[in-house]
Amino acid sequence: MDQDNTSEDETVGPSEDPSEDEMPRLPPGLSEAEAAEVLWNVRAQRRQASPDLPETVTRLTASDGSLLYLVGTAHFSDSSKQDVAMTIRAVQPDVVVVELCQYRVSMLKMDEVTLLKEAKDINLEKVQQAIKQNGLMSGLMQILLLKVSAHITEQLGMAPGGEFREAFKEAGRVPFCKFHLGDRPIPVTFKRAIAALSMWQKARLAWGLCFLSDPISKEDVEKCKQKDLLEQTMLEMIGEFPALHQTIVAERDIYLTHTLRQAARCVEAPPNAQKVPAVVVGVVGMGHVPGIEKNWEKELNIQEIMSVAPPSRLNRVMVTVMKGAVIGVVGYACYRAGGSVGRALLSLPSVKSLLETIKPPPPA
Repeated sequence: MDQDNTSEDETVGPSEDPSEDEMPRLPPGLSEAEAAEVLWNVRAQRRQASPDLPETVTRLTASDGSLLYLVGTAHFSDSSKQDVAMTIRAVQPDVVVVELCQYRVSMLKMDEVTLLKEAKDINLEKVQQAIKQNGLMSGLMQILLLKVSAHITEQLGMAPGGEFREAFKEAGRVPFCKFHLGDRPIPVTFKRAIAALSMWQKARLAWGLCFLSDPISKEDVEKCKQKDLLEQTMLEMIGEFPALHQTIVAERDIYLTHTLRQAARCVEAPPNAQKVPAVVVGVVGMGHVPGIEKNWEKELNIQEIMSVAPPSRLNRVMVTVMKGAVIGVVGYACYRAGGSVGRALLSLPSVKSLLETIKPPPPA
């Protein structure tokens, strides 16, 4: 069962890079309360009242006066990283919220070289992990979408999510700044997306993703600042599937709006815990900005977009057939290889893991 993503409580600690020297040095002998007040005042002095921000930033106001600076980004853009850094440094936020969930948080702490290699390398281990996490059909669809990301990565020589890593780094340099994960859990998104498609639509979508090969340049990325490149590429392929657009984009607009509004609540200022409006920076793909603006003042039903319908009878039959096919292939390979070689094949960790993945559930 998928757990709800309580993003307002899902905080990632600040960066621990010892080279960071932007946090002020405190005089010795201060009490904890005195130190907190000094840091609060330092941040207040750094915070610009009327900052000159990039044109990709949208400002929204909550009912209690809290401010949201929404940075629309392209996930493969150097200038998006600069936009994020400039905004956080100018407004010195209480909270930074990014378009990630707990299943993708590892990208925040990986270096660019490792991420570039990981994005390009789609191997058996990743396939197994995706299937275990999301189920067979949703897991295979996730692998196909990873292929889209890997295609863009290979074309540009740039790892995705640089703006989120920049936000994480900059948040660690702002006193009292919290870092929240604001996106809906990816297993929920994939399962709802798959459930919205017929078997024929799934096959057509998979075919389009498998044969994606259009060249992409860094100039193309920058031209897509009004709509994130990865999401634009996906939307061009799924335009004939309105239900898929609804689950991948529109529903996540609602979820992101919810988590951003949860973050944009009054905070307590030292020394007497007086409630003051919060300042929040949100970092999301540019394609989500119009939906967040549209939903900002609406009543939202989050439970409705968190439910996952049980698989249909046809889907269960197809899954059983695919599991049987995999077992058959492994069994035939063992037979052709001979007893000793077959046992050696079955002892391989990758084969064991695959068989564990496709093992039928125990009877109720």
